[in-house]
Formats: sequence, C-alpha cells, structure tokens
Amino acid sequence: MIELADVPELRDPIMIAAFEGWNDAGEAATAAIEHLSEVWKAEPVAALDPEDYYDFQVSRPRVVLDDGKRRISWPTTRILLATSTSLDRDIILVQGIEPSTRWRSFTIELLEFAQQIGITTFVTLGALLADVPHTRPLPISATSEHEEVARRFNLESSSYEGATGIVGVLADAAAQSDLPALSCWAAVPHYAGGTPSPKATLGLIAKLEELLDLPIPHGDLPEQSRAWEHGVDELAESDDEVAEYIHSLEEAQDTADLPEASGDAIAREFERYLRRRGDDPQAG
Repeated sequence: MIELADVPELRDPIMIAAFEGWNDAGEAATAAIEHLSEVWKAEPVAALDPEDYYDFQVSRPRVVLDDGKRRISWPTTRILLATSTSLDRDIILVQGIEPSTRWRSFTIELLEFAQQIGITTFVTLGALLADVPHTRPLPISATSEHEEVARRFNLESSSYEGATGIVGVLADAAAQSDLPALSCWAAVPHYAGGTPSPKATLGLIAKLEELLDLPIPHGDLPEQSRAWEHGVDELAESDDEVAEYIHSLEEAQDTADLPEASGDAIAREFERYLRRRGDDPQAG
C-alpha cells in the first residue's frame, strides 16, 4: 500500500499521471509531467514497489553516481506532491513506466491511494502517433467517462475500440469506481515521432491550463517547440517525398472542419496507428 509520510492535509487535490512506453509517443506525456514537476517544484513523497510490477530485463535498473557514490536506480512509478502557494489546490503527479505485469493490481493500488487522499479530479495524459502535419497546431483531445466531469468540462466519452495501454486501463478503472477523471491525448506526427516532441508537450500543458483553470508557466517549451519544428522542416527539405507527404497533410487539415477539435478524429488516427504498428502493444 502506498503511504504518504509527513504531508499536511491536501487542498482539493488533483492527480495527473503519465507513463513511459506505449502511451507516450514522442515522450510528450511524460515530458509534460516532468515540466509540471519543475515549474511547481514538486517533491517526491512515495513510490510503488518496483518488485511488484516491473520485469527488470525489460525496464533495467541503472547505475548512477550520487554525490560521487555509485548506487542502483530502480525503474518504478514515483508520486510527487506540489503545494505551490500560487495554486489554490494541491497537485499529485504520477511519473512512471508502464508496468510489465500485474496491471490490475497496479491500477487498484494507485486508485485506492487516490481515493484515500481525497483526489477530486484524476487526469491521465497520453500521446499517440498520427497522420498530422508538424506545421499546424497538434491535435489535443480530451475525453471523460464520468458524467459530471464530462458536463463540467464539456467533454465527450471516448469512442475508441482496440488495444490499450496502462493509461486506458486506469481511465476505465476510474470510471468503474466513479472517480472523477478525464484523459488528454496529444497527436504526434508519425514521421517525426522518434525524437522528443516539445510541441505536443506544450499542447498538453495548454490543454491542462484550459480544463483545470490552473496557471502553468510554459518556461522554454515555446522555444523548444519552434526549434523542433525547424528541425523537422529541415528533414522535409532534404527529402522530396516527405515534403510532398507533409504538404498533403497540411491541405487535408486546412480544408477539413476543425479535425483537431474532434475526439472521434483522434480515435480514428489511433486506430490507424495501431494497424500500422501491427496492433503490437509492445510497439512504440
């Protein structure tokens, strides 16, 4: 059981979670958690026991130097607390790696902890590879299966069917336990998904600001986004086939009726992505 030690009573706390792996194209979702941790000066307060959920041949421990001393850093899911005085409520950040095994136990442990500390809104973040141009605002979708949350934030439920990752499992479990929850996903251009995607991260941060009405400093994300876009521009300039493909995506998005605002459109992109990857949960 996860336990918090020496933490004051929390103020209307929100939990925001993201996981490395299949749910994290371009590392956009986990980079968003890292950004929130930095700007809100979040401190680690707990962690799940990695022995219970990780295959160390898949997610290997690392040797690190800490004040000149070697130690082992184990892969795990960490829990951080942000109690910034600039916020009206406290934030719990969940920064993890998609577990290798015992997903149901992992989900139960995390959601029981959320209910124990009085989480009033549970937010999961994800990112997927999609047929979208890097030169346009990257689509960010938000959905909720909780009736009150959907009404409050004017969201729809997800219509996606198919393979899922730990983010989907957590969202479903939250709905089953009637925990107020929503999920935000960024679409990352599949031709530029092999490197970190700060533009998608910035999109997720902006969406959180909008939905949760929280001030979130953007730091150097706008500058990183412009640099990323410029780098992909250079890639396109060196390959006529890529440039032509990007131009076709731009035309499709410019002439469509706001596809970036459609959760169904994102779901269809996700389905195409899964088919393209052979429906392999270990891909990405």
